[in-house]
Amino acid sequence: MSRALPKYNKRRVTFIGGAAAVALSGTVIAGFALAGETPDSGAKNARTLAGPGTITCPDVRSKLPAVPASAKAEVDRNLALLNTQIQEANKRLVDTVGQGGPNFVQNAILGPLKDKRVSTVNRIATAIGRTAAKPQGLDSLATCTLNAAGTNAGGGAAGKPQAGGNAGNAGNAGNAGNAGNAGNAGNAGNAGNAGNAAAGTITCPDVRSKLPAVPASAKAEVDRNLALLDTQIREANTRLVNTVGQGGPNFVQNAILGPLKDKRVSTVNRIATAIGRTAAKPQGLDSLAACTLNK
Repeated sequence: MSRALPKYNKRRVTFIGGAAAVALSGTVIAGFALAGETPDSGAKNARTLAGPGTITCPDVRSKLPAVPASAKAEVDRNLALLNTQIQEANKRLVDTVGQGGPNFVQNAILGPLKDKRVSTVNRIATAIGRTAAKPQGLDSLATCTLNAAGTNAGGGAAGKPQAGGNAGNAGNAGNAGNAGNAGNAGNAGNAGNAGNAAAGTITCPDVRSKLPAVPASAKAEVDRNLALLDTQIREANTRLVNTVGQGGPNFVQNAILGPLKDKRVSTVNRIATAIGRTAAKPQGLDSLAACTLNK
């Protein structure tokens, strides 16, 4: 009996050790299965699983005709601005993952980006058109798309469905039905008033009254941009009405007021530049860019 006990204990230890190894192996295998990756690729693609996607826009530079030397600096500046706008939109895409409803990306990011690009490509066309044939149809390149199967900065594989049901954040569809965000905080209680002025109105500082004397050579350009400021406010108020009930508490700021401020900064800077060509350039006009929501 005493000699049999060590053999029994040895078999018992072997059995327990084997069971533990199987359990550990099963845990590792299950971990990789849940991640949707093989052991070799899991580490490289770990961050892609929550990737919100990336925004892709048509290339404008390759569609331009020969650029006159007199327009090159302005064209290059606006081409660089197009790249900056895409970078900012991609950053906003990352920063707002989980916000809003199924139309959030279109209303808060892609729509405002298109508006900015329309203004920018039109400035490019105008700059070329001063000394050469003005290119037509560049604004058809303004619309961008969301590549829902985004990759991470390291170039990993496309995002895959998560346990939470966020299937690669396709168009932020994983945020649909975000009940906690139903009803825009800026429009509380207006769910039944779609298209109603009760959505509020947007008010912006008056720029015209803050301008110095405008040189005759700059008057046409200044007037055009002052009219554009008015158009931007009207478009923002239209969007305010059309999006009643959408998004979360920051929807109006992210989707309407923020993009409106960006547009106004560009516009008042153009006004200042136009005046500054033949007179003292007015300073601080961009302090008039921020607008507010009046309920």
